[in-house]
Amino acid sequence: MQMNDVDPGKSPGLAEVLALPNEQLVGNRIEGVDGTLVMGPAPTALHQQWLQRLQLAVVPALPKGSEVFPGVAVRCGESRLLIPDFVIVTCPDVATTWYPASEVLLVAEIESPSTRVQDRIFKKALYAEARIPYYLLVDPEQEAATVYALSDGDYLPHAKSEGGVLTLAEPFPAELDLRG
Repeated sequence: MQMNDVDPGKSPGLAEVLALPNEQLVGNRIEGVDGTLVMGPAPTALHQQWLQRLQLAVVPALPKGSEVFPGVAVRCGESRLLIPDFVIVTCPDVATTWYPASEVLLVAEIESPSTRVQDRIFKKALYAEARIPYYLLVDPEQEAATVYALSDGDYLPHAKSEGGVLTLAEPFPAELDLRG
């Protein structure tokens, strides 16, 4: 069975997203949560600049056998399909359009005024429930970031940036410069 072999009829949320015509998906972020479609705007140029900067900083530090992918869908349980800004997966050689949460080491969200509440509360809770080990939340306005680690089913702050620099020991050693 391939990773994407799933009976969408048994997976509300996933089924709705997969059933959408491609022209509705272009330029939008459409996620499925428990049978509800959640649509967000396409990322702005500033958001994309942050995304690129973070990816370039993370890639050299990645552990062997992992890969970073921007805008890839993550299946969080039977009825949720979320699209983080980027993911670090532990099975990079699998050809897929979405990854199961069990293959994701870290999800990252870059806040914007239109996604702040979703990223800080809603998506953070859904990723924790899906048992994704690490969650990186970046606040470009403050040039700040926090990495949360999963502990007893909830995310706890694991590392916070200081002076615009986030230094990580886990999930892998890295230094992310958040200063514009």
